[in-house]
Amino acid sequence: MRRAHFKTSWIVAALLAPQLLVIFIFFYWPSAQALYWAFTLEQPWGGGNTWVGFDNFRAVLSDPYYWGSVRVSVIFALATTALAMGMALTLALFVDRQLAGYKVFRVGLIWPYAVAAPAVGLAFQFVFNPGAGIFSYINTLSPGLWDPSRYPAQAVLTIIIAGAWKQVAYSFIFFLAALQSIPRSLTEAAAMDGARPMRRMIDLQLPLLTPTIFFLIVINITDSFTDSFGIVDTLTGGGPFRATDLMVYKIYSDGFRGFDYSGAAAQSIILMLLVMALTFVQFRYVEKRVHYS
Repeated sequence: MRRAHFKTSWIVAALLAPQLLVIFIFFYWPSAQALYWAFTLEQPWGGGNTWVGFDNFRAVLSDPYYWGSVRVSVIFALATTALAMGMALTLALFVDRQLAGYKVFRVGLIWPYAVAAPAVGLAFQFVFNPGAGIFSYINTLSPGLWDPSRYPAQAVLTIIIAGAWKQVAYSFIFFLAALQSIPRSLTEAAAMDGARPMRRMIDLQLPLLTPTIFFLIVINITDSFTDSFGIVDTLTGGGPFRATDLMVYKIYSDGFRGFDYSGAAAQSIILMLLVMALTFVQFRYVEKRVHYS
């Protein structure tokens, strides 16, 4: 493979400029603004910002509602990741066996990844509707048994199921690709030795899938913390009684509804640090169990 050499540096700069401009405008500039707002406080009725140091962070960390938001965010991230990856691996194993119509199922299982999060929330809003959706049949047997707008545990369950459904397709693509990269000679040899499909999956396929599993754990947990706003906003609106007020949704509600821009900026910095810490822990401790050969 031959390298490209440019006689003048302006060609390189011209090629890199659009991408660098996009990164600066949509990543570095908003991050710098959030950092600035997190350490300042806006004057009443405008008039500039006043430096307050860590006061915004102290106010956030002393708010019991914020710790409730952290707790439900962790539950949501762990539950959606486990549920999505479990379903994706199961579906990928069935499709990889090349049963009748496996190509149709393969394409159909990838489609949900193209659905936007707000659309997912609207769809599941109808599904979980206690008066008109599929779950309305539960209330015909026992009136009032199912109502996510009244019961916090049911509301949390609805966003977990919707979030997991949204992530299944992404994990399915990687699991299927990883399964198809396993040499057929290995699975055929195991089958000839009398190993049943379940035994082949546990002893042969799962150990070879550990790099993919580790990658998907990192991606899905990060996505659960940062890309859950659309589902919560359209499905529950953070309720009932703040039961589904995830960290990313609380940033929006405090900043754009409560007009506490400095507090919302401090929360966004904390969320960023939390995601970075979780990623570090996963790479530091979870990766030790990954076998790349």
